[in-house]
Amino acid sequence: MTLPIGSYAVDIRTGKVGTVMGHEGPYLRLRPLGGGREWEAQPDGVREATAAERLRAATAYANARSRGEVP
Repeated sequence: MTLPIGSYAVDIRTGKVGTVMGHEGPYLRLRPLGGGREWEAQPDGVREATAAERLRAATAYANARSRGEVP
C-alpha cells in the first residue's frame, strides 16, 4: 500500500504514528507528529492512521512538550 506524502501512517512494527515524508527506494520515510527524527518503514508494514491514533499521538507530544521533555 502506497500512502501519499503528507498522510498519517502507523508503523505496524513499532506502533508509532508518523507523517509520510517521502518514498525512497523500497521504503517510506516517516516523521513523528510534532517533528523529530525520520525513520524508514516497509510499505507493507504501514497502514493509514485512524483519527483516534492521530489524536493520541498529538496529545502525547503536547504533554511531553508541556513537561519540557521535547523542545
